Amino acid sequence: MNLKERFDLITRNLQEVIGEEELKEKLNSKKEFVVYWGTMPTGSISIAYFFPMLKIADLLKAGCRVKILNADLHAALDSVPWEELEKRFAYYQEAIETILKTLGVDLKKLEFVKGSELQLNNKYFEDLLKMSTFSNIHDAVKASSEVVKASDNPKLSGAIYPLMQALDEEYLGVDAQLGGNDQRKIMVFAREYLPKIGYERRIELLNPLIRGLVGEKMSSSQRNTKIDLMDDEESVKKRINGADCVAGDPNNGIMALLKYFIMIIKGDKGEKLVIKRPEKFGGNIEYSNYESIEKDFVSKKLHPMDLKNGVAGEINNLLVAIRKNKKLKKLHEMAYPKA
Repeated sequence: MNLKERFDLITRNLQEVIGEEELKEKLNSKKEFVVYWGTMPTGSISIAYFFPMLKIADLLKAGCRVKILNADLHAALDSVPWEELEKRFAYYQEAIETILKTLGVDLKKLEFVKGSELQLNNKYFEDLLKMSTFSNIHDAVKASSEVVKASDNPKLSGAIYPLMQALDEEYLGVDAQLGGNDQRKIMVFAREYLPKIGYERRIELLNPLIRGLVGEKMSSSQRNTKIDLMDDEESVKKRINGADCVAGDPNNGIMALLKYFIMIIKGDKGEKLVIKRPEKFGGNIEYSNYESIEKDFVSKKLHPMDLKNGVAGEINNLLVAIRKNKKLKKLHEMAYPKA
C-alpha cells in the first residue's frame, strides 16, 4: 500500500482532519503511525459503536498501530458511580473485541489500555497540575461542553476531563487521536495546551456523528434514539420501524446507518444491499452504493417501510455473533442490572 492509498484509507469518511499536513509528514517518515481512540464505560453500548470500529479497521488495514483507551476514570468524572466502574469496564472490553471480530479485522496491531492504570501515577498527576496552571476554568468547561453532562451548577470534574484527555495523547505515546465530532473542542484544547507543558501537539481525526433514530444524535443514554448491542431481533425491528423516516427526505437516522455503517461494510465485502419487496410493489431491488439508495429514496421510488425492513434485516445479521456471546450477555447483566 503506497502513501496515497494509506492516507486515503486513514481519512475516508472522516468529517475533518486537524493537522492534515502533519499526517502526511508522519506517514512519509516511514515510522509506525500510532492512533488512539477512547471510550468511557458509561451507558449500554449501541450499534453506533460499529462506526468508530469501522474506522479503527481502516487504520489497522493501513498499517497503523491502534490503542483503545477504556477510560474508567473519565466515566467517573462523567457521573458513573465508582462502584459500577469495574463491571462496566469489563462489559465494554468484551463488547468492543466482539464487534471488531465481527468485522473480521486483524487485531495484531491493536492494544487495549485501562484508563486508571495509565493515569494513576505520579508523573501524570504532576502534569495534570502543571496543565491546570496554564488553563482557565472558562476554556476547560467550554472544551468539555459537548461531552460531559451539563447542568446549571456544573461539577469540577467536567473541567478536569479535557485536561486528562489531552494528557492521554502524551502518555499513550500516540501520533493522533480518533474521536467523534463532539470531541472537537477537547481536541483543539489538547493541541493548544500540550505544547505549553513541553509536549507535542497531536493530529486529530474526527468522525461525523451518527444521527439518532429519533432526533439528531444517537446516544447511549437516550434509549429511543438507538439500537442497543444486546437487543433481540424483534426489538431491532421495533426500533427501526419507530424511527424518523419521512418519504423523500434523506436527513434521518435510517439513511445515516446506511451511509456510514451498512454500505461501508457491504462495499468492503463487495456485496450489494438487497431490499425485498412483493412483486406488486416492483419486486426486490439491489444497491451497490449509498448514492443510488439516496437517489431512489429522494425520488420516492423506494418506500420508507421497505427501506426500514431492509435495514432491520442487515442489522440483525450483524448482531448474530453478538447474541451468541454468552460471556458478553452475562457481563451486560452485571453492568446494567436494571436494563
